[in-house]
Amino acid sequence: MEQTLSVSEIKPESWIVSAGRWPDPGAPLNVPPFLASNYVLGGDRIYARSAGTPTWEALETIVGGLEGGRAVAFASGMAAAAAVFGQLPAGSVVAIPDDCYQGVARLAERGARQGRWEVHRVAVDDTAAWVRMCAVADLIWIESPSNPLLLVADLDAIGRAPRKPGTILAVDNTFATPLGQRPLDFGATVSVHSATKFIGGHSDLLAGVVVTRDEGLWQSLRTSREIAGAVPGALESFLAVRGARTLALRLAQSQETAMLLAQRLARHPVVARVRYPGLPSHPTHAVARKVLKGFGAVISFELRGGGELADRVCREVRLIRHATSLGGVESTMERRAVLPGQEHLPPSLIRLSVGIEDPEDLWNDLDRALRVAAEAV
Repeated sequence: MEQTLSVSEIKPESWIVSAGRWPDPGAPLNVPPFLASNYVLGGDRIYARSAGTPTWEALETIVGGLEGGRAVAFASGMAAAAAVFGQLPAGSVVAIPDDCYQGVARLAERGARQGRWEVHRVAVDDTAAWVRMCAVADLIWIESPSNPLLLVADLDAIGRAPRKPGTILAVDNTFATPLGQRPLDFGATVSVHSATKFIGGHSDLLAGVVVTRDEGLWQSLRTSREIAGAVPGALESFLAVRGARTLALRLAQSQETAMLLAQRLARHPVVARVRYPGLPSHPTHAVARKVLKGFGAVISFELRGGGELADRVCREVRLIRHATSLGGVESTMERRAVLPGQEHLPPSLIRLSVGIEDPEDLWNDLDRALRVAAEAV
């Protein structure tokens, strides 16, 4: 996808609006959903699974430019993660966080059971342990901020650590977004996104993106996508592009509101603990200030009561939606310990994804739900 301006000439907020468009006179202003599986022979494209479509390429241009690398789009965030894991030879050593998205944890554990690799779990905030793993692991997989405890890894220190030759340092950058953090600038090999979340931003698509500056790895990821058939749909790619255009505006609003809600939740009589990187009380607040450009739009908090109280709060909200996932324009919340693989979490922990609604309306809804639920228990 050709550009009239390069990403080095303009700010990220302008790039996400201008990138991924056809420059030709008379072309559509927005690249449309390119509904094609095959092409007339004789040109550069033969079959979409291998050659791609202009709609995928628009998404790849936008996200790749934001991250400072080249992007490969996938059918989902998990398809993107699986492609990265798929680069490993048999007998590899893999390090993943102890606080890790359950889908990635299941992917890693399944491969270990099959004898494909050996898995080590590392605390997100144990920088020394990550540095040690860099010397022996074939894949270092870091979520930062992590899901759902929102711990922030010291990517600056980890990225500078000596690595075993060929080691892939992968950072799941979904929560921070490319506007809040650029892992490749810290020395990461790949930055991974579930574009389902903040990039798409409207809870209406599944997509994933991997970005790298390694040309050989970029080609290998494209081959993995082709062989596995993990290609994004035309409509999903179009929706992800459309959502990405407003990422800067949505993220700015959501982050500002998230800080307000986190501060108020920390003083609420029903709340026992608030986990938000922007609060000085957060265990990795100092690291977050160093590596993040914003503290994100996700808050996790625990209640002065058990899972029953948390379930009641989730049922009582009226503006906030009781739903899984995150990163949409609408605020959503759920109790995480009820999910398979998340049983180890505090029973009353609620993860709140802050949308773009009016901050006071969100607070009134949350405060009312907390008080009504507490009175009912």
